[in-house]
Amino acid sequence: MRSELAPGTPAPTFEARTDGGETVNLADFRGQKVILYFYPKDDTPGCTTQSCGFRDVHVEITEKNAVVFGISPDGEESHQKFRAKFDLPFTLLVDEDHSIAEAYGVWGERTMYGRTFMGIHRSHFVIDENGDLLETSYNVAPADSPAAALAAVS
Repeated sequence: MRSELAPGTPAPTFEARTDGGETVNLADFRGQKVILYFYPKDDTPGCTTQSCGFRDVHVEITEKNAVVFGISPDGEESHQKFRAKFDLPFTLLVDEDHSIAEAYGVWGERTMYGRTFMGIHRSHFVIDENGDLLETSYNVAPADSPAAALAAVS
């Protein structure tokens, strides 16, 4: 993992493919708050908890003039299945080359079941209407991430 980003600094810009095959650019959302949450893999227990948590507070988030994006290294088809299975009302972004994760400092060495590998460190970021970071939460617990992000956009 590279150095962590700090609140008050500009959010790294990016362009990404969505689960629907469209392209979005972070700059397209100036004037709105943006929540980016990074998760390791579609349809795994922790990632499902985090994603469904954002689903469950989605109405409250949109009432605060904010938009949510989930980001993982999974591809478009995997994202489509995951989104449909859990009725996720927000867009999932494809980061197969993990360039967005690297820009946000959440790609790095992980250890699970005694095996070391490169992957996503579960995190979320709240970006203000001007493109600056309001909140940076690294290595966040899946169940805590949605409520913390919602509090930051309020």
